[in-house]
Amino acid sequence: MNWAAVLATTLTLAALATYINHRYLRQPPTIALMGMALCGSLVLLVMMEWTPLDVTPLVQNARDVDFRAVLMDGMLPFLLFAGALHVDFNRMRQQEGAIAALATVGVLAAAFATGGLLWGAARLLQVPLDFAQALLFGALIAPTDPIAVIALLRSARASPELEALMSGESLLNDGVGIVLFTALLGIAVGGQEASVGAFALGFVVEGVGGAVLGMLVGGAGFMLLRTVDDYPVEIFLTLGIASSSYALADAFHVSGPIATVAAGLVVGTVGRRYGMSKVTQSHLDPFWAFVDEVLNAVLFMFIGLAILVVAFDYSHLGLALAAIAAVLAARWATVASILGALGGSRRFGKGTVTVLTWGGLRGGISIALVLSLPIGELRSTLLTATYAVVVFSLLVQGLTLQRVARASGATRPG
Repeated sequence: MNWAAVLATTLTLAALATYINHRYLRQPPTIALMGMALCGSLVLLVMMEWTPLDVTPLVQNARDVDFRAVLMDGMLPFLLFAGALHVDFNRMRQQEGAIAALATVGVLAAAFATGGLLWGAARLLQVPLDFAQALLFGALIAPTDPIAVIALLRSARASPELEALMSGESLLNDGVGIVLFTALLGIAVGGQEASVGAFALGFVVEGVGGAVLGMLVGGAGFMLLRTVDDYPVEIFLTLGIASSSYALADAFHVSGPIATVAAGLVVGTVGRRYGMSKVTQSHLDPFWAFVDEVLNAVLFMFIGLAILVVAFDYSHLGLALAAIAAVLAARWATVASILGALGGSRRFGKGTVTVLTWGGLRGGISIALVLSLPIGELRSTLLTATYAVVVFSLLVQGLTLQRVARASGATRPG
């Protein structure tokens, strides 16, 4: 199947699923789309295995899609830029200490805690997984995905401060998690020797370098934006800023996600305030909201279809369940420790730790990262565990988050 056919099929399926959800299901759109794609994929697998119908070509076409390339090289720059562009920067600044701590120290701590717990479970279950490989899983599963969460929190009447905390952390921790995964990859897969100094230096260079590059690209874009007052031209410029920040970061071997987020924050704050007219802003925001919605629909369809590439080994079912428990335990421990050190419930409000833990959904980035591993036993093991965590977080945590938020007291009355 060529790219045109893949794109047409995916967009058609996403559009139909969106329509069905809007008319009949009334569930959070991204979760509903993933659930429907997951059900469709399971039906195809059952038909291929247990019926005389030949659906092998359909399954093979889905398996031929390079999910990692589609997300990491195609969709991610625009998803991150759209998210950064719409961040409430004033509220984010009020929570900047907590956001920075959760997106950096929190990601590192959660990755190592998750990896350690999974390594212990693997030894008990006699699954061949060494400590470095377990840490690699911790790194790829650490970034959280706010896409499905923010709308749920708003409908549950969570505070704007909690929304800002979750969206700010999730925007920044994508880049940190990818940098950490890249740094651990050579150790876990390539057999490189672990050097704390080299690891720390590479981590800082990629992260700080990405932020600096993104601000420079965003600043250059702002200089262009302020010289014109024509909204089609200015919207086109923002597309160029989103794609160029990510591409330049890749060329300079720094973090593309961090660069794109930094560029989006510059355009969304300085650029919006000093470089755009009210007319431009009134067209820019709906355009990027639409881009965000379409790409998210396609992304969550892909997540549902990704089960077709998971080579399930039922001997790894116990490890998959252990991975879900490890991710939740590590998330709770890191969030509770960081927020407790910064003031606890007196500063952040009742139920914040519970909502941040249960609302720490995992999404496409985790699947894309695990699919980037070389084909083999390690990839099969980690892919099964990763997919189990992603599906559980989206379907179970996502669909119960409103009730958890209300029960924990993290919502406003009324």
